[in-house]
Amino acid sequence: MIDQTRLLSQLQTWGQQLGFSQIGVAPVDLSSAEPGLLAWLAQGFHGDMHYMARHGLTRARPAALVPGTLSVITARMNYLPSATPEDWQTIEWARLSRPQEAQVSLYARGRDYHKVLRQRLEKLAQQVQTLVGPMGYRAFTDSAPVLEVELAQRSGLGWRGKHTLLLNRDAGSMFFLGEIYVNLELTPTEATESHCGNCTACLSACPTQAIVAPYQLDARSCISYWTIEHEGAIPPDFRPLMGNRIYGCDDCQLACPWNKYAQRSPLPDFDPREGLKAPSLIALWQWDEAQFLRYTEGSAIRRIGHERWLRNLAVAMGNALRETQIAAVKNELRHALAQRSDHASPVVREHLQWALAQEAVD
Repeated sequence: MIDQTRLLSQLQTWGQQLGFSQIGVAPVDLSSAEPGLLAWLAQGFHGDMHYMARHGLTRARPAALVPGTLSVITARMNYLPSATPEDWQTIEWARLSRPQEAQVSLYARGRDYHKVLRQRLEKLAQQVQTLVGPMGYRAFTDSAPVLEVELAQRSGLGWRGKHTLLLNRDAGSMFFLGEIYVNLELTPTEATESHCGNCTACLSACPTQAIVAPYQLDARSCISYWTIEHEGAIPPDFRPLMGNRIYGCDDCQLACPWNKYAQRSPLPDFDPREGLKAPSLIALWQWDEAQFLRYTEGSAIRRIGHERWLRNLAVAMGNALRETQIAAVKNELRHALAQRSDHASPVVREHLQWALAQEAVD
């Protein structure tokens, strides 16, 4: 028999030693979440992420993904760098108002979180085996058809915010989630109540109104979707709304009052890379493919490839060309864009031409 109290206590201790902020245990019966998942897919809110429809209800059925799963160990890990100042939200809003400065989502400025969490979840699972003996398990972090927020919510790591992300009273939403599916029957940790109340700050802050209703996100309007998940051309209507955001978007989190409690990570993995601390659009635009691969080695950014990187930068440079009133900056942007006018990719060329045309837009 497993001493459940002792195991949970050990999980918390080991988790903290591995850099996790909180550990929980979720049940595997997620049947009450299935109607919402099916409705979201039926409305096409997943956009071109066809794998979501392909996996269907597997996402809500842990034992269908990993046969024999009886419980899910959940984990969250704070990712704000240790040197993040108290007024970080104000600083990030200010960056969005400087059109020639590139804005990369906070979570992507350091090492790829998939690598960081996966390795540590594996270590945690191995430590569990020192108490319970050999067990069947699989570790995940945003890497398989898993209802991560649902599992985290049911295990007490927080509650689902109206922007659909998990919120925690002591840490806001600036953290990653991970799971270990195990073939052990563990006692679930207690779920928490929602504390969003009547607040709709995240809905109001979304630059593209992608949060179509509380707890409902239409990926087809989300800047994170267009800059990261989508492979082809970005619809012209969305381009002006992207501003200088070249990889992801944090606006709904910047607006959330709970993020004044966001915690810093003790891990150096999430410290921003030198090239991503306060980069200019032009500096990043000048990376050739070899430089892109070198500077993004071990980073989540690398997965979009150099072509999409240039596509996103072209949109941001077009927005900067339209918004800036400084003649010298306009000249620099025009000159930089023109240097890639013969790029091999038709997608890059089309976005580049759009960018150059923005100078004439009122």
